Amino acid sequence: MSGEGEFGYIRRRLAPLASGYTGAFNLTDDAAVLAVPVGCELVVTSDTLIEGVHFLPGDPPETVAVKALRVSLSDLAAMGAEPHAAMLSISWPRDGSTDLRDRFTDGLAEELSVRAVPLIGGDTTVTPGPWTITGTLFGSLPAGSAVRRAGARAGDHVYVTGTIGDAGLGLLSLQGEAGLGAAVERYRIPPVRTALASHLRGRANAMIDISDGLAADAGHLSTVSQVALDVTLADLPLSGTARDWVARQDDPDIARARLAGYGDDYELLFCAPADCHHAIQRAARETGIPITRIGQVKKGEGVRLLDGSGAPVQIDSAGFTHF
Repeated sequence: MSGEGEFGYIRRRLAPLASGYTGAFNLTDDAAVLAVPVGCELVVTSDTLIEGVHFLPGDPPETVAVKALRVSLSDLAAMGAEPHAAMLSISWPRDGSTDLRDRFTDGLAEELSVRAVPLIGGDTTVTPGPWTITGTLFGSLPAGSAVRRAGARAGDHVYVTGTIGDAGLGLLSLQGEAGLGAAVERYRIPPVRTALASHLRGRANAMIDISDGLAADAGHLSTVSQVALDVTLADLPLSGTARDWVARQDDPDIARARLAGYGDDYELLFCAPADCHHAIQRAARETGIPITRIGQVKKGEGVRLLDGSGAPVQIDSAGFTHF
């Protein structure tokens, strides 16, 4: 690293982000000490973002920082946990500038402040390869209350937060497709749904965040819960940009199915008993986070994306996979 060097950067930019968390020791020790609230359990998640895979070369460093934090906040929300603290390990590109580091840290500092999450440690290094960021987030929840992917039952309703497919359309825009510029921000900056965590604990039988695509992640939940999920394509919540895009396609059902296959939405997909419907809609009103019922859990296995007549719609890819 050029200029002030690694430890100067840590003292100047990262140590202030640990302020107020006693066990972080101002980032001067080898590790942090976490104090778990009485009666609670710790939830831990880790995500790695690689330039050229999870974000594009040339993306604003500020948005890269926000995304690096939010993808893990999404995992905590999917377990019903509230964020507690964060660690970040960054492999900077060897030719990375001071401006790159400062702009990244500016975005990180603002996001940590808004979420009231302290940075309690991590690592900084330099790589000859692509810029790589690994975030580890810690959350807490009352002991025994974690919402898992297992637990969905036949008869449950299937719900999703926010809107579906916008991140994929944003990526298409950055790759040159016209008319989708309004979706770019959704690709670069995922939503945050942690406000729903306490509302969905004890109500959702199973939950997952949508990182690989609604169809793929519904499949993960289906497999672990050993049930089938029927999703009605016409019920998918779409933004204005997505609705306009669907209207330009030859087949609306296939277009919606494609949106269900796009990754990076970071919305919550969950299953809950029918008698929780009113409580779930109340949670949506109280948090300001839209929640839409899109299907039903049935006996069997797998995920079916259904058109208006109830017939399955096939798509080439159910979602993103690294292998």
